[in-house]
Amino acid sequence: MKRRHFVKSAATAGVVLPAIFDGFFMKAFASSPLVKALQQAASDTDHVLVLIQLGGGNDGLNTFVPTDQYSALYSARPQVILPESSILPLTGVDNAGLHPAMGAMQNLYNEGKIAIVQSVGYPNQNFSHFRSTDIWMTGADTDQNLNTGWMGRYLHYEYPNYPNEYPNDAMPDPLAIEIGGQQALAFMGPLTGMAYAIADPDFFYEFVSGVQTPSEPTPAGEQLDYVRLISRQSQVYGQRIKDASDAVTAQATYPDNNNLAQQLRIVARLIAGGLQTRVYMVHINGFDTHDSQVENDDHTTGEHALLLQSLSDAIAAFQNDLQFLNIADRVLAMTFSEFGRRIIGNDSLGTDHGAAAPMFIVGNAVQSGILGSNPIIPAFVTEDDNIPMQFDFRSVYATMLRNWFCVPDDDLTSVMLQDFPMLPIIAASNCANTALHQTHQQAGNNLILAQPNPFAQQTTISFTASEQPVLIQVFNNRGQLVQTLANGRFPAGNNTLVWNAAELPAGMYYLRLQNGFRQQVKAVVKL
Repeated sequence: MKRRHFVKSAATAGVVLPAIFDGFFMKAFASSPLVKALQQAASDTDHVLVLIQLGGGNDGLNTFVPTDQYSALYSARPQVILPESSILPLTGVDNAGLHPAMGAMQNLYNEGKIAIVQSVGYPNQNFSHFRSTDIWMTGADTDQNLNTGWMGRYLHYEYPNYPNEYPNDAMPDPLAIEIGGQQALAFMGPLTGMAYAIADPDFFYEFVSGVQTPSEPTPAGEQLDYVRLISRQSQVYGQRIKDASDAVTAQATYPDNNNLAQQLRIVARLIAGGLQTRVYMVHINGFDTHDSQVENDDHTTGEHALLLQSLSDAIAAFQNDLQFLNIADRVLAMTFSEFGRRIIGNDSLGTDHGAAAPMFIVGNAVQSGILGSNPIIPAFVTEDDNIPMQFDFRSVYATMLRNWFCVPDDDLTSVMLQDFPMLPIIAASNCANTALHQTHQQAGNNLILAQPNPFAQQTTISFTASEQPVLIQVFNNRGQLVQTLANGRFPAGNNTLVWNAAELPAGMYYLRLQNGFRQQVKAVVKL
């Protein structure tokens, strides 16, 4: 089989390798000594965040309906407006309610397990699916292109030596796991992808059960068998994931024919099984509802209703399962979508690309309630009118990092690249008992360090070299090479050099060391 065919087929078979260097997948076979680390006993995870992507741009006005603006909404979007009597009320909320398909999430809200953040977006909204998704995944400004994701930068901060000598005793598990995708840009670190991807939930259950769907008795079927074999053998994390899955013998009930629910079922299983993985991402697509968002004769039905019911039922089942597995206090889930929809409806019973929309934060640890006020709907709406942003999505991210993952204020800017206000959606007291952070930061070997860091004019770079050539480069936070500090041979062992950065602007930079096959990236901040 040709290499390019194998790589393509392996991805679609259901597994994506955890790290990529210069476009080549990092392979580790069953004979690798790294596998020994995978056999360590599982320990409880620290806090876990589950990201739920609503692909396509969710219509926030029909998801969380501002009932005090109902008359103006009826005038602006008669093609898709929900009957006022069908909107689900929430305890203590008298001016807004949920789509009638979201009864399961209505119950969670009334139980104090959901925070709703109104009108989340970013300045100067870009209405392209691709560009806006990139902005949400990276935390960039509209006019800024970043090649690292917000979660990739966090994981690099938490595990600064990755992928050097991973897995190891301190962190034997994938740093992040994405289910139903091929590793999102959100997980891209300064050197490599920081996540392990399971493209197909069905493949996961075949893998952990030791069975698989029979292949066809054709050359293509034989090729598929080969891909399956190699993909299983080449996953250094595969056995660890299987062990975690096998440790869970019972789960709560999940709805049938609900792909998102099956993704979340896997997440709950792996967390309860003892994986120390910090972040999971799952997906539900189809929210690009330009047409058939509702049925003409019943606006409570249609594509959007089916999507929201799948979302609501899946999240409720997941929360119920977390309670059943006694891990609910350690897990938060957060929805996000690349944008909302326009205020005005269109003649195809749908809505077009818009701006801000609500986000849902779900879990025992949330400060339940509605953050922000209802958007004001103008009396006369044109096709250019949009919901104005109340909260920058990066404030939600920053709050998650600080109050859930316990990133100190001094380090938060190095992850988010700017300062963003904290939001009252998670109590800072959630960080009182966390203990894994310092352990994670010591995992692996430090090949390159900068002291002091942050620095004003210059800093001393310490690095460990083998007999192979050493390349030390400096990249800015846009991924641009700004300086080469070393390119040649150095004595084996510890070395130092001084980096004078007086002429560079203040900001975040990345030091990249390449020494033969060894590579490592460290973040530095110039004041």
